[in-house]
Amino acid sequence: MSESESLSAALDSASRAEALFQQGLVLFQREQYEKARVCFHAAQDAEPNHSRARSYLGVSIATCERQFEEALALCTSAAKQEFFNPEVYLNLARVYLCFGFKNEGCRFLMRGQMIDPANVEIQRALDQLGARMDPVLRFLPRQHFINRWLGSARHTLTERQDTQVAA
Repeated sequence: MSESESLSAALDSASRAEALFQQGLVLFQREQYEKARVCFHAAQDAEPNHSRARSYLGVSIATCERQFEEALALCTSAAKQEFFNPEVYLNLARVYLCFGFKNEGCRFLMRGQMIDPANVEIQRALDQLGARMDPVLRFLPRQHFINRWLGSARHTLTERQDTQVAA
């Protein structure tokens, strides 16, 4: 195979991968995660260095197959490759949030927001998480057992007040 033929084959592979990625992105936005996963997987096979496809494949695997380790590995490698792209941090946060790791998810959303403060999807995800209240005892770390216990009590009391007002 000549150099021009191999270059042509590489370009065909890259354009095929991009087309599959775009198709997967449309399906992902329509919340058809299983179909999107198939497209992202095919794009990743066609172009192994396509970091965005790898990132979305990770989110799709987390959503469809509930495989945390594999999803995390895919999204993390994409974030290492494109550390300047807020979209890969959003996807990394999606994986963490999918498995209930709110602190880690929030951390990666904030990292993505530092790169692109105007990113609407990141802002929407942060708004959905809601604002955290300050620790009850500010002089103790948030994870200290006393703060956690008092925070749970405050949450329970606040919920009861809200239900009494609604009734």
